[in-house]
Amino acid sequence: MRIGFGYDVHKLVQGRKLILGGLIIPWEKGLDGHSDADVIIHSIIDALLGAMGEGDIGSHFPDSDKKYSNISSIILLKETLKIMEEKDFTINNIDISVVIEKPYLYPYISKIRTRLSEIFNLSVDRINLKATRNEKMGFVGRSEGVAAYCVASINEFIK
Repeated sequence: MRIGFGYDVHKLVQGRKLILGGLIIPWEKGLDGHSDADVIIHSIIDALLGAMGEGDIGSHFPDSDKKYSNISSIILLKETLKIMEEKDFTINNIDISVVIEKPYLYPYISKIRTRLSEIFNLSVDRINLKATRNEKMGFVGRSEGVAAYCVASINEFIK
C-alpha cells in the first residue's frame, strides 16, 4: 500500500465557470487557470502521482504546453489513471477536503462523489469529500480563491 498527498489552489475570477470535481457549480465566478482549474481534480491527480512516486501534475501536464489550455481536468485525471494502470496500481480510497467560502457546496457533495466514483469505477463509499469554509480568514475567507487537499491510498500489484 502507498499513500500520496495532493494540494491545489486557484483564484476566483469573473468570466469563468466554477468547475469542481468535474461538475459545473452555478456561481458568479469561476477558477482561473491554464486548464479548467478544477482544484478538486488537480489535488486528486497530485495525490495519485505522489503515491506512485511519479512527480506532480505540472511535470505531466505543464501549463507551458498549449495542448492543455482550457482542457477539462477530467481528461488529465483519465491520463493519470492510465499511468496507474500501466504501473499496476489500483486505488483503495480517496479523501478530499475543499476549502471554499462561497458558494455553499453541501448540495453538490453527493453529486461530485458519484461523478468521481464513475470516473474511477469505484464504489462511492471509497471516495470521501468534505467542504469547509475558512471563517473569512485569508484569501479563501475573502472569497478570492479555492483550495483543495487530497490523500489517496493505492495498492501496487507486485508480480
